[in-house]
Amino acid sequence: MGLFDFLKGGKEKKDPTVTLYSPANGTVIPIEEVSDPVFSQKMMGDGFGVIPTDGDVYAPGSGKVVSVFPTQHAVGLELDNGIEVLVHIGIDTVELEGGPFNTVVKEGDQVTKDTKISTVDLKGLEEAGKENTIIIVFTNMDQVDSFNLSTTGQSGVGTEIGQVSSKED
Repeated sequence: MGLFDFLKGGKEKKDPTVTLYSPANGTVIPIEEVSDPVFSQKMMGDGFGVIPTDGDVYAPGSGKVVSVFPTQHAVGLELDNGIEVLVHIGIDTVELEGGPFNTVVKEGDQVTKDTKISTVDLKGLEEAGKENTIIIVFTNMDQVDSFNLSTTGQSGVGTEIGQVSSKED
Protein backbone atom coordinates (compact mmCIF):
# COMPACT_ATOMS: atom_id res chain seq x y z
CA MET A 1 0.00 0.00 0.00
CA GLY A 2 1.50 3.31 -1.04
CA LEU A 3 1.85 6.24 1.29
CA PHE A 4 -0.86 8.26 -0.41
CA ASP A 5 -3.28 5.48 -1.32
CA PHE A 6 -5.67 6.70 1.35
CA LEU A 7 -6.13 9.93 -0.60
CA LYS A 8 -7.69 8.01 -3.45
CA GLY A 9 -10.73 7.22 -1.35
CA GLY A 10 -12.62 3.97 -1.56
CA LYS A 11 -12.58 1.28 1.12
CA GLU A 12 -9.66 1.73 3.44
CA LYS A 13 -7.59 -1.43 3.42
CA LYS A 14 -5.85 -2.04 6.69
CA ASP A 15 -2.31 -3.28 6.61
CA PRO A 16 -2.68 -6.86 7.87
CA THR A 17 0.73 -6.80 9.57
CA VAL A 18 1.30 -4.86 12.77
CA THR A 19 4.69 -4.45 14.42
CA LEU A 20 4.83 -5.45 18.07
CA TYR A 21 6.97 -3.71 20.66
CA SER A 22 8.08 -4.60 24.14
CA PRO A 23 5.51 -3.14 26.55
CA ALA A 24 8.04 -2.88 29.37
CA ASN A 25 11.70 -2.76 30.23
CA GLY A 26 12.81 -6.28 31.02
CA THR A 27 13.23 -9.72 29.49
CA VAL A 28 11.02 -10.83 26.60
CA ILE A 29 10.16 -14.54 26.72
CA PRO A 30 8.18 -16.86 24.45
CA ILE A 31 4.69 -17.52 25.82
CA GLU A 32 5.63 -21.18 26.33
CA GLU A 33 7.95 -20.03 29.14
CA VAL A 34 5.24 -18.18 31.08
CA SER A 35 4.70 -20.08 34.33
CA ASP A 36 0.89 -20.12 34.11
CA PRO A 37 -0.30 -23.12 32.02
CA VAL A 38 -3.43 -21.25 30.86
CA PHE A 39 -1.08 -18.93 29.00
CA SER A 40 1.92 -21.17 28.26
CA GLN A 41 -0.32 -23.83 26.68
CA LYS A 42 -1.93 -21.08 24.58
CA MET A 43 -5.43 -21.75 25.90
CA MET A 44 -6.08 -18.00 25.66
CA GLY A 45 -4.11 -17.59 22.43
CA ASP A 46 -0.55 -17.11 21.23
CA GLY A 47 1.63 -14.25 22.39
CA PHE A 48 4.66 -13.52 24.55
CA GLY A 49 5.70 -12.46 28.02
CA VAL A 50 7.94 -9.80 29.52
CA ILE A 51 9.53 -10.10 32.94
CA PRO A 52 9.66 -6.40 33.87
CA THR A 53 12.40 -4.49 35.66
CA ASP A 54 10.12 -1.56 36.47
CA GLY A 55 6.41 -0.96 36.82
CA ASP A 56 5.64 1.01 33.68
CA VAL A 57 3.53 -0.88 31.14
CA TYR A 58 3.05 0.43 27.60
CA ALA A 59 0.90 -0.65 24.68
CA PRO A 60 2.60 -3.35 22.57
CA GLY A 61 1.46 -1.69 19.33
CA SER A 62 -0.91 0.83 17.76
CA GLY A 63 -4.62 0.47 18.22
CA LYS A 64 -7.37 1.32 20.65
CA VAL A 65 -8.38 0.36 24.16
CA VAL A 66 -11.45 -1.89 24.12
CA SER A 67 -11.61 -2.97 27.75
CA VAL A 68 -10.18 -1.96 31.09
CA PHE A 69 -10.76 -4.56 33.78
CA PRO A 70 -12.22 -3.28 37.05
CA THR A 71 -9.42 -5.14 38.85
CA GLN A 72 -6.95 -3.14 36.69
CA HIS A 73 -4.69 -6.18 36.19
CA ALA A 74 -5.41 -6.33 32.48
CA VAL A 75 -6.24 -4.12 29.53
CA GLY A 76 -7.80 -5.28 26.27
CA LEU A 77 -6.62 -3.62 23.06
CA GLU A 78 -7.58 -3.94 19.43
CA LEU A 79 -4.57 -3.43 17.19
CA ASP A 80 -4.88 -1.45 13.96
CA ASN A 81 -5.21 -4.73 12.01
CA GLY A 82 -8.15 -5.96 14.11
CA ILE A 83 -6.19 -8.40 16.25
CA GLU A 84 -7.36 -8.30 19.85
CA VAL A 85 -4.65 -8.25 22.48
CA LEU A 86 -4.93 -8.82 26.19
CA VAL A 87 -2.19 -7.13 28.20
CA HIS A 88 -2.25 -9.17 31.42
CA ILE A 89 -0.02 -7.94 34.23
CA GLY A 90 1.30 -10.65 36.50
CA ILE A 91 0.02 -14.15 37.20
CA ASP A 92 -3.12 -14.78 39.32
CA THR A 93 -3.23 -11.04 39.91
CA VAL A 94 -6.99 -10.76 39.45
CA GLU A 95 -7.16 -11.85 43.11
CA LEU A 96 -5.47 -8.61 44.19
CA GLU A 97 -8.58 -6.63 43.17
CA GLY A 98 -6.68 -3.70 41.76
CA GLY A 99 -4.31 -3.18 44.68
CA PRO A 100 -0.91 -2.67 43.03
CA PHE A 101 -2.24 -1.49 39.65
CA ASN A 102 -3.05 1.89 38.19
CA THR A 103 -4.54 1.80 34.70
CA VAL A 104 -4.00 5.17 33.03
CA VAL A 105 -6.02 4.62 29.83
CA LYS A 106 -9.75 4.28 29.34
CA GLU A 107 -11.96 2.48 26.85
CA GLY A 108 -11.90 4.15 23.45
CA ASP A 109 -8.43 5.68 23.87
CA GLN A 110 -6.10 5.42 20.89
CA VAL A 111 -2.71 3.99 21.82
CA THR A 112 0.73 3.60 20.28
CA LYS A 113 3.91 1.95 21.52
CA ASP A 114 4.63 5.25 23.31
CA THR A 115 1.38 5.16 25.30
CA LYS A 116 1.70 4.14 28.94
CA ILE A 117 -1.36 2.04 29.71
CA SER A 118 -0.68 1.08 33.30
CA THR A 119 1.70 1.18 36.20
CA VAL A 120 2.18 -1.67 38.64
CA ASP A 121 3.86 -1.75 42.02
CA LEU A 122 6.29 -4.62 41.49
CA LYS A 123 7.17 -4.66 45.19
CA GLY A 124 3.47 -4.93 46.01
CA LEU A 125 3.16 -7.92 43.67
CA GLU A 126 6.18 -9.54 45.26
CA GLU A 127 4.78 -8.98 48.76
CA ALA A 128 1.51 -10.58 47.62
CA GLY A 129 3.50 -13.58 46.38
CA LYS A 130 2.59 -12.99 42.74
CA GLU A 131 4.77 -13.32 39.69
CA ASN A 132 5.14 -10.08 37.74
CA THR A 133 5.34 -11.39 34.18
CA ILE A 134 3.43 -9.16 31.77
CA ILE A 135 1.64 -11.42 29.31
CA ILE A 136 0.59 -10.26 25.86
CA VAL A 137 -1.91 -12.67 24.34
CA PHE A 138 -3.93 -12.55 21.10
CA THR A 139 -7.47 -13.42 22.11
CA ASN A 140 -9.05 -13.70 18.65
CA MET A 141 -6.70 -16.33 17.22
CA ASP A 142 -9.25 -17.13 14.51
CA GLN A 143 -8.25 -13.78 12.99
CA VAL A 144 -4.50 -14.30 13.32
CA ASP A 145 -2.71 -15.33 10.15
CA SER A 146 0.80 -15.37 11.60
CA PHE A 147 2.74 -14.31 14.65
CA ASN A 148 6.48 -13.95 14.73
CA LEU A 149 8.44 -13.23 17.89
CA SER A 150 11.76 -12.16 16.41
CA THR A 151 13.44 -10.80 19.54
CA THR A 152 13.67 -12.31 23.01
CA GLY A 153 15.84 -11.48 26.00
CA GLN A 154 16.67 -8.07 27.42
CA SER A 155 14.73 -5.26 25.83
CA GLY A 156 13.51 -1.78 26.58
CA VAL A 157 10.09 -0.23 26.18
CA GLY A 158 9.39 0.29 22.48
CA THR A 159 11.95 -2.27 21.26
CA GLU A 160 10.59 -3.93 18.13
CA ILE A 161 10.15 -7.59 19.01
CA GLY A 162 7.99 -9.08 16.27
CA GLN A 163 4.90 -8.88 14.08
CA VAL A 164 1.38 -10.20 14.05
CA SER A 165 -0.64 -10.46 10.84
CA SER A 166 -4.39 -10.69 10.49
CA LYS A 167 -6.13 -12.85 7.92
CA GLU A 168 -7.21 -10.98 4.80
CA ASP A 169 -10.97 -10.54 4.54
